[in-house]
Amino acid sequence: MPDSQPQPPHSPSPSGPADRGSLLLCGARLTDGRTVDVRLHGGRIEAVGTAGSLTAARTSGSGTRVDLTGYLLLPAPAEPHVHGDTALTADTPGPVSYDPLDVQRRATEAVLLQLGHGATALRAHVRVGDVPGLGALTAVLRARRSLRGLAELTAVAMPRVLTGVAGADGLAMLRDAVKMGAEVVGGCPDLDPDPTGYVEAVLEVAAEHGCPVDLHTDAADPARLARLAVMAGGLRPGVTLGPCDGLGRLPADAASRAADQLAAAGVTVVCLPQGACGAVDPRDGTAPVRLLRAAGVRVAAGSGALRDVSNPVGRGDPLEAAYLLASRHGLRPEDAYDAVSAAPRAALGLPEVRVEAGFPAELLAVRGDRLAGALSLAYSRIVVHRGRVVARTSAVREYGDSTAGKDLGLPRQGRGGGHEGRPGGPGEAP
Repeated sequence: MPDSQPQPPHSPSPSGPADRGSLLLCGARLTDGRTVDVRLHGGRIEAVGTAGSLTAARTSGSGTRVDLTGYLLLPAPAEPHVHGDTALTADTPGPVSYDPLDVQRRATEAVLLQLGHGATALRAHVRVGDVPGLGALTAVLRARRSLRGLAELTAVAMPRVLTGVAGADGLAMLRDAVKMGAEVVGGCPDLDPDPTGYVEAVLEVAAEHGCPVDLHTDAADPARLARLAVMAGGLRPGVTLGPCDGLGRLPADAASRAADQLAAAGVTVVCLPQGACGAVDPRDGTAPVRLLRAAGVRVAAGSGALRDVSNPVGRGDPLEAAYLLASRHGLRPEDAYDAVSAAPRAALGLPEVRVEAGFPAELLAVRGDRLAGALSLAYSRIVVHRGRVVARTSAVREYGDSTAGKDLGLPRQGRGGGHEGRPGGPGEAP
């Protein structure tokens, strides 16, 4: 009998129509050790049962099966901090092109790369004003439309200056950006001559339009951060700050007070374990994660720069971010993965995902049987968005002839890979 019974349908996500057929994920392992079948329909998890207890098709209609034997099934990651307008420009000679077609191409490729890693929802920070004007935002919004049904992309409008005479144009452009379709208002107050005035302007625009706020700051100035926390407290639908790596350079008592202030204000902190982005002083990008979590701050992990001048080798891989949180910052694998899945989904205003009936079918299957192993060697991945497979990555590892594996009883890698309907074929590496 199914462990989790069918649930009534919910309203669809704005990312596009859900797949109308049923999809049965067979033999997947869950983090609690169970091996289950999971049936998806209408963009949601319809039923979860012990392995072999569910059928692909419902009482009427068609169904498809995917064999996930050897895979660990997880809620899909979400990416809270990416710069699609400058992604993939590290090798570009001269200044970065902000031609809308170039930006759209880069933003689309960046989303597809990160979708392949498992992120089905992404928040892109986009510069407005100065050189790009509103052209880069227009391009990212076009990319969002073209990707509908594959991934859910939201845009943050980032003006450079908002105060004084020079800031008047930036403020007008920020309002125009929201009217165009930017769902979030943001920017970098540290770069404005009046950082407090910058934050006040952003919060004013956010309040006018009912938008979330997502600001870049290194949080190295405790007094400024305290004022920001007071201004942000109680704002709905919420305030996000990142990367806040300056907190780690403060004296311990000052950092602890700042963490308490952020927790009291309900602010989310997005750290960047894979390296900072170009909007702030490029340090290591990682806030004192354990201190913030102990204070009650919601901490999410993002990618930051994806192969631009700030980080020419940025991978944009949420599982790498979780690995770094576990290996360098001492988080348990479960908490590290939460920082790239549940926490960023909450920060992005998205519904919670669990591998249970009734929850959104936003899932990631990774080759392995334990979360720690998946964070270490998660090369093979299958990504599910709105109830259908939208990306597959299969890694094949082969060794030369040797008696070592046979003598020690180690598994041998066969030749050839998995096949449709059974991604975990004999030649597939983790």
